[in-house]
Amino acid sequence: MMALCLRYIRDRQNAVEVVNDAFLKVFKQIGRFDAVKATLYTWMRTIVINTALDSLRRQKAILDREMLPDKEEEPGIDNQALSKLSGDELLGMIHRLPVTTRLVFNLYIVDGYSHREIATLLQMSEGTSRWHLSDARRQLKVIINLMESST
Repeated sequence: MMALCLRYIRDRQNAVEVVNDAFLKVFKQIGRFDAVKATLYTWMRTIVINTALDSLRRQKAILDREMLPDKEEEPGIDNQALSKLSGDELLGMIHRLPVTTRLVFNLYIVDGYSHREIATLLQMSEGTSRWHLSDARRQLKVIINLMESST
């Protein structure tokens, strides 16, 4: 759960706080767990993600403004360049993204949320969620290209 939380919270100390808060919620709400609806891991993962998002909202880290999606094509990232990166390097690149863009990227790409679910979680439109995903891909491509050219 700590690794999951570190994808959303940059600072390790804050991530530890979020995980502790999430586990407190898990222990308090364990009676609500329904094995028919989800596995224990999935249920706990959802609590950790929601606790991380709540923490970022309290810090006003999630942007409230509406973004208009670009009409340009999604930027592609060279799979060969990605295969050369370690997990820590990739996580470091993701952490360089602006907070809301990073959250949308993690929720969509890593955790498999739909744009509709992300829009609800982050209180934005689906179009804004799509814009942030496109922007994350664009920024990551630039970062990867800069790394490639410096080696």
